[in-house]
Amino acid sequence: MLAVEEPLEIRVDGNEVAVTMRTPAPGNDSELALGFLLGEGIVALDDVARISECGSTPDGGVVDVRLWPGASSADGWQRNFYASSSCGICGKASIDAVRLAAEPVPDGPVFDHDTLIRLPTALRAAQRVFERTGGLHAAGLFDQAGELTILREDVGRHNAVDKAIGRAAMDRQLPLHDRVLMVSGRTSFEIVQKAVAAGLPLVAAVSAPSTLAVRLAQESNMTLVGFLREGGFNVYAGRERVGL
Repeated sequence: MLAVEEPLEIRVDGNEVAVTMRTPAPGNDSELALGFLLGEGIVALDDVARISECGSTPDGGVVDVRLWPGASSADGWQRNFYASSSCGICGKASIDAVRLAAEPVPDGPVFDHDTLIRLPTALRAAQRVFERTGGLHAAGLFDQAGELTILREDVGRHNAVDKAIGRAAMDRQLPLHDRVLMVSGRTSFEIVQKAVAAGLPLVAAVSAPSTLAVRLAQESNMTLVGFLREGGFNVYAGRERVGL
């Protein structure tokens, strides 16, 4: 069995903003579109009136995010850019614009060392599509007790993050000041940026972060954990949130 990869066109008020390669699933396209637009600082959650999925075909799907009358998307973002399943920041007008899209996360809370150690196993156990295909990334939102609250899978790790955050946004859970984002691969700049926009205080991954991801986490008062395995982990930023 193979993981599906198809294009999704994301629109705001009928205008194309981006085309991303993703794994389609009923309802997930709306989550992906909303999470993408919030994470990139293109729209504000309170400005969103409704989200319409225009179906998915072998040629791709379309999601149109409609804003309330009088609301508009943010200025300064490059429109009509293409995002592959491995890159979530391609076409961005500038990295400086990304940094200005969200405020640093507040101090706290503290997450127990043993709780963090359990996250990779819990994430892997919940990856149902990966179990059948072996070809998907995963992003999971966990509470302070280590309970998985939202899990999403996709061929693109940044898409999985957008889906999870989009679901949390639809459930009116933002900002996620008491949650952990756990991803199945490495931690890139765009994943940290999306996490900052969602108010997440801690991002953890089973692999390594990039230099720019670490720098953004430090600038944003975020805790960044890498190489999270049963035997331990590395803390690259925000050591004060990790309890022993």
